[in-house]
Amino acid sequence: ASAFAPTPIKNVQRNAVALQMANADAEFYIDQERRNVMNLILVGSAGVTIAGLAIPFIAFFVPPGSGGGAGGSAAKDALGNGIQVKEYLELKPAGDRSLAQGLKGDATYLIVKPDKTLESYGLNAVCTHLGCVVPWSAPNNKFMCPCHGSQYSATGAVVRGPAPLPLALAHCETDESGAIIFKPWTEIDFRTEKKAWWN
Repeated sequence: ASAFAPTPIKNVQRNAVALQMANADAEFYIDQERRNVMNLILVGSAGVTIAGLAIPFIAFFVPPGSGGGAGGSAAKDALGNGIQVKEYLELKPAGDRSLAQGLKGDATYLIVKPDKTLESYGLNAVCTHLGCVVPWSAPNNKFMCPCHGSQYSATGAVVRGPAPLPLALAHCETDESGAIIFKPWTEIDFRTEKKAWWN
């Protein structure tokens, strides 16, 4: 029976072990202020990392601003030069529809009326189906998209699909120097009598 009995431990050894443990606790004690600083560093670095990943991801889904404002932009030719109304009308015949660089850099038609003046609006040449540039077909008297066959009237209204919407409009004006200026069209679309879809 004595083989299974524990050997007695001397009190001196117990006290020495307890004293060593107390000293070890004192050496490794971290005060609350240090813990708070370390927690702030940890949370801050994690927050910066998450924000660095999340902000570009979220920004991808936010559409860019329309820009331009009410100031408009000058119509430009293929070389990027501003178009002057007097020279333009001298070169173009009545009924002409020629491309110029319009709002946001989109191709926009300048329309010469039968009385050799500019129409008060320009037509954005980008097809509302899949974004092809729509050429003017003078023999057919309409815009005809070469990509999927959409057709638009002389005013840009849809004649035949698959295009779901009419061509976008822009105000076409002349400033005091004679330069042609495109400004955003914010009124009701006169072709559909509805709010302009491009705003």
